[in-house]
Amino acid sequence: MATDYDAPRKTDDELSEDSIEELKSRRVDKRSNSVDVDETEQAEGFELPGADLSGEELSVRVLPRQADEFTCSRCFLVHHRSQLASENSGQMVCRECAA
Repeated sequence: MATDYDAPRKTDDELSEDSIEELKSRRVDKRSNSVDVDETEQAEGFELPGADLSGEELSVRVLPRQADEFTCSRCFLVHHRSQLASENSGQMVCRECAA
């Protein structure tokens, strides 16, 4: 909404004197700006947990563990050697699990 800064401003007394009809018309105008959204159309984009994905095919390239990586004995995730916190009798633990 554009504001005319040269227009005279209303005082507090003038603001309180606005007619009921004018205030009602402003309220109706604000409601008319709302957008109607079809709920079914909006819900089509959501994926619910437990949805049947049997028809979907995923393609992921799996690489074997590299020489500079290890598998954590607690979380079983593959990490880079820089994430190694401790190693006791061949049991390697990452920084996240050691914390």
